[in-house]
Amino acid sequence: MAKLNDPVQLAVIGAAHGTRGELRVKTFTGDPMALADYGPLYDVTGRAFEVLDIRPSKTVVVVRFRGVNDRNMAEALNGTTLFIERSQLPQDLDEDEYYHSDLIGLEAIDAEGKKHGKVSAMFDFGGGDLLELTVPGKRPMLIPFTLAAVPQVDVKAGHIVIDPAAAGLIPDENEDEERRRQLGGEGDGKKQS
Repeated sequence: MAKLNDPVQLAVIGAAHGTRGELRVKTFTGDPMALADYGPLYDVTGRAFEVLDIRPSKTVVVVRFRGVNDRNMAEALNGTTLFIERSQLPQDLDEDEYYHSDLIGLEAIDAEGKKHGKVSAMFDFGGGDLLELTVPGKRPMLIPFTLAAVPQVDVKAGHIVIDPAAAGLIPDENEDEERRRQLGGEGDGKKQS
């Protein structure tokens, strides 16, 4: 068993698929089928998983791993996270590309330097990438990971620059004006005559 020094999560194993040990796997790779290109994958204990076969299936891939030969073995792996060593990842990213793991822990500041929390997770529920920001003592908040909401990412400096209005953290002045017009006045809820 190999213990990884700088692990990067590439996938999480889901439910068993069929009776021959195949598994539904959610990948965090740009191309889900590329999961097999990284060589052995490892769980948190260092157990290696070798991909024998992989095929697309809607929003996941169906994978057959060496040594997983029946449904019972497959069901026991549900929820297992799979990692590789960071050095196995390509380092020639485009200027506006980032690994999710590089964003976790970055401070979120606005153009004036005001802190808005730290990036604690990244999600995609189907409508685009979202960053989760956490502030001690407050509930986590989600902001869109778009150029408008996050115009600058500086991994080396340890922060992202956000536009609080575009990120939905403060009301947009135009939205307030639109709400007043819809209410028919200066926001008192009464129609002006």
